[in-house]
Amino acid sequence: MANSLVLALCAQTSSDSFMIGLIKWINPILEPVVVVVLVLLLVMSAACWGIIYYKWRTLRHAQEQSIEFLETFWSSKRLDAIYSASEQLQKSPISLVFRAGYVELGKLKKTQAEGELGGAMYDAMGGIENVQRSLRRASLSELTTMEGLVPFLATTGSSAPFIGLFGTVVGIMKAFVEIRPGTATLEAVGPGISHALIATAVGLFAAIPAVMAYNYFIRRIKVLYSEMDVFSSDFLNIVKRHFLK
Repeated sequence: MANSLVLALCAQTSSDSFMIGLIKWINPILEPVVVVVLVLLLVMSAACWGIIYYKWRTLRHAQEQSIEFLETFWSSKRLDAIYSASEQLQKSPISLVFRAGYVELGKLKKTQAEGELGGAMYDAMGGIENVQRSLRRASLSELTTMEGLVPFLATTGSSAPFIGLFGTVVGIMKAFVEIRPGTATLEAVGPGISHALIATAVGLFAAIPAVMAYNYFIRRIKVLYSEMDVFSSDFLNIVKRHFLK
């Protein structure tokens, strides 16, 4: 391979530089490289649009069911009734946070009853900390779930323009290396350069929606996470008033 490269470069005219000779030698693979770049960008763009639709639908359902759950939570006076209602709202992150706290609270009540029957002292403050940790773990778990696939949008938004630019550079190299003596006119190089610029256009087509969608989803996720945090505080206050009395 190395010997063939040396021989090919030596065969170039004396007026060609080393880089020009190298580009002419790899010229046959330049067009396939541009095609691969375009296919990669189209695949990334299609994946981004699929993610955008999926996350938009998921976050919309999460917001709608969270609103419904909060209305049920504040209108009901029994935690078990709220827990039963939350089983129908599985797409609400706030509902799932409540379920985690409710399960932990049930364990603490059982431990408290067993401790009182056995004559042991029960640490209520430690129990509240257990509920708090359970709510925190559930919130972080839901945050991780909501953020799933979103980083791919950021990756596409930051890398697609450069991938497209790479394809454009390779295409322009091919257009110039195929110029023959006496044909270096705009009519000769224009079509090749315009075709090469398609890679940059496709890169921007993939990047711009990805960046816009990423910022939109991050804002929606932050709102839902803030609502989970506020709900956790309210739930802990309710538990303290009734659990520590």
